[in-house]
Amino acid sequence: MVSQLKLKFITRENNKMKNEIEESITTNKMNNINSSDFDVEVDEFEQHRIEYHNTNLFGESLYDSNGNKPISDEEKLLMTERLEKKYEEILDILRINRNDPNSSNTPHRVAKMMVNELLIGRYTLPPKLTVFPNRKNVNELIISKGITVMSMCSHHWQPISGTVSIGYIPGKYIIGLSKLTRITEWFCRRAQIQEELGEQIANYLEDLLKPKALGVVISSKHYCMIARGVKGDEAKSAMVTSVMRGHLLRELNLRQEFLKLIND
Repeated sequence: MVSQLKLKFITRENNKMKNEIEESITTNKMNNINSSDFDVEVDEFEQHRIEYHNTNLFGESLYDSNGNKPISDEEKLLMTERLEKKYEEILDILRINRNDPNSSNTPHRVAKMMVNELLIGRYTLPPKLTVFPNRKNVNELIISKGITVMSMCSHHWQPISGTVSIGYIPGKYIIGLSKLTRITEWFCRRAQIQEELGEQIANYLEDLLKPKALGVVISSKHYCMIARGVKGDEAKSAMVTSVMRGHLLRELNLRQEFLKLIND
């Protein structure tokens, strides 16, 4: 007998995944395996999922949680005011009395924090950067490690906390190391998934510097699996992702050197 499978379809590729399961079941029938051996559960939300509008009630365009569309200070203020009213509703639904002095100003604080801090990377232009000519034709790895990653996962809106190491072999241009921190911060201050965060940082640096080699390695704790769900060990739980481009992707020895240097 085949072990029981319990699959939840929790992404927008639900139909594709269903087809894969159906193909698997068909194959198993050909191999005299009964489809009743499978316990397939489709997530209730996905069963009744609808396509949402691309604009909100105010006629403003909507975009991905880790996307970017700069807005004015006036728009950010208006967004904060609207959000504050919604957080008042949330506290009411959760039966939290705002006569409690610890909660009386919470809707305003949370709305302001969301717009001006945690999600500010969605609403601002990229940081001002200066690149310099590689006059001495530096052809070795330049690495900055221990750069702070502080973001929030787009699935449960829980913190993502860790560090990123960025290394590159320059082509015609080099960049000040502090600018790597600013670029990381700009992409972190959005609702993210770590896999896409690394790709965004790498794409931006590749377009900016045209390096011969580029590596972005992120190690972080995800509180969506520490504070809830499987409740992973806070001290030991970590997710590590890497993005390699150019020579770091193609040359094993160089990649091993980079990984050794960032882990020493």
